[in-house]
Amino acid sequence: MSQVIIAGDTSGTITLQAPAVSGSTTLTLPATTDTLVGRTTTDTLTNKSIVATQLTGTIASARLPAGSVLQVVQATKTDTFSTASTSYTDVTGLSVSITPSSASNKILVFMNASVAAGNGSDINHAGIQIVRGSTAIFIGDARGTRMQATAVVNTATAGQMNHPSAVYLDSPATTSATTYKLQIKTTNGSYTANVNRSGRDANDSLGFDGTAASSITVMEISA
Repeated sequence: MSQVIIAGDTSGTITLQAPAVSGSTTLTLPATTDTLVGRTTTDTLTNKSIVATQLTGTIASARLPAGSVLQVVQATKTDTFSTASTSYTDVTGLSVSITPSSASNKILVFMNASVAAGNGSDINHAGIQIVRGSTAIFIGDARGTRMQATAVVNTATAGQMNHPSAVYLDSPATTSATTYKLQIKTTNGSYTANVNRSGRDANDSLGFDGTAASSITVMEISA
């Protein structure tokens, strides 16, 4: 049986033993400086793939199973934002950019927002939506003149904050840098839609007049 014996730098040897099978067997070594770890010098390398835990270095994303998280990007906002626009407006600080490694991969989007419609009894409401680039995603179907949104916040006494959240698996089908962001609008331009503050926003210790936080998180998921 053929053998290759490699002398150690200081003492001892390493023996590469040919397999006791007929035919040809190929062992392909990585073109890197990876190190085999977790095996004794007397272990036998069989005709099987070496598991990832036995190699140091980075595993290519293409080698990971479907459903693996390849990267995570998050934006958080702890200050406040208000708009009296009746058209969707970008919320400053709640935008992230992610570059998918494969066009077949998915992007899992998480929205956690603190939103309030300004004071106005029942005549003002606020809408919030998730946007990819310039395209709104995960919003309700068009129905008459009703507002389309990922979530709608109705006016409450003193415009207390609501905390809508959403999870959506998007398919951007690209390997270009892609922006995901949150937008809000009001249904009545005489009142504001607000992020991280109440509509009244009084300077007191009441719970609905506090300052909250919001975030948007995106994860690349392997196909």
